[in-house]
Amino acid sequence: MKYFVRTLFTLSIVSLVFISCSSSKKQVDLSAEEKQVFESTDQDTVKIADAESEYEILIIEPGFNNWLNSIARQKGYYSQHFLENRNELFVLEWNRRVLLPTRYDPQLYLWQIDYDRTIDYGYDVNFKLYNYFIYIQRKYKQRLGPYLPRI
Repeated sequence: MKYFVRTLFTLSIVSLVFISCSSSKKQVDLSAEEKQVFESTDQDTVKIADAESEYEILIIEPGFNNWLNSIARQKGYYSQHFLENRNELFVLEWNRRVLLPTRYDPQLYLWQIDYDRTIDYGYDVNFKLYNYFIYIQRKYKQRLGPYLPRI
């Protein structure tokens, strides 16, 4: 009886591990409109800046501006607190990948991002930075954190 219970317990643990591993490989489905934006080769430059602060980010990524204006959630959908929390996670993983160019594509992860949680960058900077991370994850099928990159 002990052997049966122990075997049953071991099988349930193995099946849980198998299920959790297989579910972590899920990819997000892309709409036809989003696929079309991702295939765009038009050079896009988006300047992320807050009018009340001196902080800015310059993003040069084909299709990002079009994606931001047509696919991404509109401003006000997320709270600034939510955006700051997600950005902090994404920046940590992004910077880790920059430091590991033999493991991660150095053409995708070029520079580290200097993001300090204690600084109030404003809503606009956090909103566009968050959406840039979502865009990169969806376009290049990356995962910068424990969350599926959804819109």
